[in-house]
Amino acid sequence: MEMGTVTLSPEFQVVVPLAIREALQLTPGEQLRVLNHGDRFELIPMRPVRSMRGFLRGMDTSLER
Repeated sequence: MEMGTVTLSPEFQVVVPLAIREALQLTPGEQLRVLNHGDRFELIPMRPVRSMRGFLRGMDTSLER
């Protein structure tokens, strides 16, 4: 999903576009994990484990074996 374009500054910094900051509810000072995948990279927000409590509620846990 295309959500914007960024430019690498002379100090090797980028600004996360507003649409992405809002969609991911990013806040100033939040840490992001950087993952390298060949010729691209991903920024993954580091969320506290406590904030994930209940995020799988309602998930179908039945498996056919």
